[in-house]
Amino acid sequence: MRKWGVWICIAMAALAGCRAVPEPAEATTAVVVVSEAERLAARAQRVSILRDDFGVPHIYAKTDADAVFGLLYAQAEDDFPRIERNYLWAIGRLAEVQGETALASDLRANLYMTQAEAEAAYGAAPQWLRELCRAFADGLNFYLATHPEVKPQRLTRFEPWMPFFFFEGSIGGDIESVPLEGIAAFYARGRAVEAELPPASASAAVIASAPEPMAAAAARFAEPSGSNGFAIAGSRTQSGHAMLLINPHTSLFFRGEVHVVSEEGLNAYGAVTWGQFFVYQGFNETTGWMHTSSYADFIDEFVQQVSRDGAALKYRHGDELRPIESFDVTLRYRDGDALRSRTFPVYRTHQGPVTHAIDGRWTTTRLNWRPVEALSQSYLRMKARDHAGFREVMGIRANSSNNTVFADASGNIAYFHGNFMPRRDPAFDYSKPVDGSNPRSDWQGLHELDEMITLLNPANGWLQNCNSTPFTAALESSPKREDYPRYMAPDAETFRAIHAVRVLRDAKQLTLDGLIELAHDPELPAFEVLLPGLFTAYDHDARNWPQLARPISLLRRWDRKVALDSVAMTLAHFYGVAMLEHPALPIGLSPLAQVEWAGRDSRAADRLAAFARVVATLGRDFGSWETPWREVNRYQRLDGAIEQRYDDSKPSLPVPMASGNWGALAAFGALPAEGTRRIYGRKGNSFVAAVEFGPRLRAKTLLAGGQSGDPASPHFADQSERYASRQFKDVAFYREDVERRTRRRYHPGE
Repeated sequence: MRKWGVWICIAMAALAGCRAVPEPAEATTAVVVVSEAERLAARAQRVSILRDDFGVPHIYAKTDADAVFGLLYAQAEDDFPRIERNYLWAIGRLAEVQGETALASDLRANLYMTQAEAEAAYGAAPQWLRELCRAFADGLNFYLATHPEVKPQRLTRFEPWMPFFFFEGSIGGDIESVPLEGIAAFYARGRAVEAELPPASASAAVIASAPEPMAAAAARFAEPSGSNGFAIAGSRTQSGHAMLLINPHTSLFFRGEVHVVSEEGLNAYGAVTWGQFFVYQGFNETTGWMHTSSYADFIDEFVQQVSRDGAALKYRHGDELRPIESFDVTLRYRDGDALRSRTFPVYRTHQGPVTHAIDGRWTTTRLNWRPVEALSQSYLRMKARDHAGFREVMGIRANSSNNTVFADASGNIAYFHGNFMPRRDPAFDYSKPVDGSNPRSDWQGLHELDEMITLLNPANGWLQNCNSTPFTAALESSPKREDYPRYMAPDAETFRAIHAVRVLRDAKQLTLDGLIELAHDPELPAFEVLLPGLFTAYDHDARNWPQLARPISLLRRWDRKVALDSVAMTLAHFYGVAMLEHPALPIGLSPLAQVEWAGRDSRAADRLAAFARVVATLGRDFGSWETPWREVNRYQRLDGAIEQRYDDSKPSLPVPMASGNWGALAAFGALPAEGTRRIYGRKGNSFVAAVEFGPRLRAKTLLAGGQSGDPASPHFADQSERYASRQFKDVAFYREDVERRTRRRYHPGE
């Protein structure tokens, strides 16, 4: 018997007491009042979800809004806890679950937008966007109403203003670039900080220069966040059609795989960040887009001159003393089984909220905070039909933290380095805090798209970005550094980009399988830089290190390629980790420069000592330093918890990939856990897609683990073996293919 009637009864009971979603003021017309439960039940009947043989949801509806409703419902089926966690973080309520330590994160969210301001942004959004936001909330609320067994940690109801906090699909978005340590230190004393301000009469007109930023703390070895994007022109492919590699490097279960279709022109497939109503990295029938994290300089710190003018707070801007915007926010946090609250002030100038102090000087951080434009752009790019349409969407200029690699069915390939780029006075060095009291330091609007670093159809027939400089994106066809302000592309080169250029340079007659093979090339170019310094050090002092003779000999013969049976891979990895964690490593270097320091500038004695510790530790932990990579580098997912646990005694899979630090294109960032000898993958290749455009689109994808976060689901781990052995699945994109592979068909709520 179908459960539809049962669930509708439950849903109507659950929703009966809920207030209706507030509607913005519209032209007055006569309306028929229905309960929310009836409205959502009727909406559910207009949506069909077809789950294929890998559990990928294919959502079909007449309108975009109904398709979004189904998309969020399907996401909640797959991993509601991650949706809730993303929104607890985004809207500033994480401390209600994680406790007092998360208050700085919640305060950071409120520094840039409060709930009241998010509600205002929703009210000011265009009608079509409000409809999508209502559908977002409806889909999640209907899921909760029809799944009473699901117990949210805090969010028992979703509201249409919530997506305005979470308008990007990248991990954390721009706001996560604002360090929590500075916020916590500045706001810990509440309004007591005001007592230390000088009177307005003591404020100087303009300061000579801004102080240096706070020194960053030395970091332990970690996988660099980022992604790979390749676009291949038809001149390099066997079919003559353009191809796109979509290869985000995120935490392994950060995104799901979806396909969402409406009769209003929506037909997008790809990776969606849990809880968002747009495909973040993916493709439709004629266009594809891949975002890679950008290091373009679009976030600036302004050191302020703040003073007291009686009871008012003022900040200097040229010859003016302007009032500081200030108000209180009250945040709740968990303390055992109780919820407690704490009130904080918020301070803002026109250059952004105060986020920290430098040498006692209040400092604001300005970034892209245009939620209506950003959310619009995130959605509209899914519906672009060709490069011209996609470029028009990019003209909104709100996709700030990402570069974009693009391809389309007309054969175009393109690259956009960043998208939100403030226009600034080149007399200032915006890589450091600047003088906020000098009006010349202000942002002067935004650069037009034509002024930014872009690339269209380079003559070499391919382009790439691996979180790297755009000036090597297409070899000799790359943009030229001297043509642009420095702040547009201070990005350093990466070993992954060096690797990408090597494999793409001679690529010809590529097929989808060939593109996948190329994207998993096993070479690790960082060790070309890192290991010679070790060999030189050993050659000068070999007699004092006899225990290193055989390990060094093995490394000399190594081809610097990752392989499961490679002992040299194990030795090289742990040696690299030891050197990148060396206390003498200079702070502030790029990942590539860190490897260069370790290989060329570190002390020879330190290299030998580090390698000797690696050899000894492997012997202690594994019984022999001759331990192949398969015994060390593992994939494991024991449950659906967001904070994973790892256990050497439990099943795991060997993975023939390596860290992106070493230039691995197929990155697998693995670390030890408490009590483990092995290292386990935390981030890297998560969702991967190889796409070929043409008269009929073809694509292959692979997802780490599986579609579902529920260990009881058959799709919790059905791609794990495939992930470890690189067995991609064919995408069911056209309706006839979806129907053929459908294993479950239903309306939301059934």
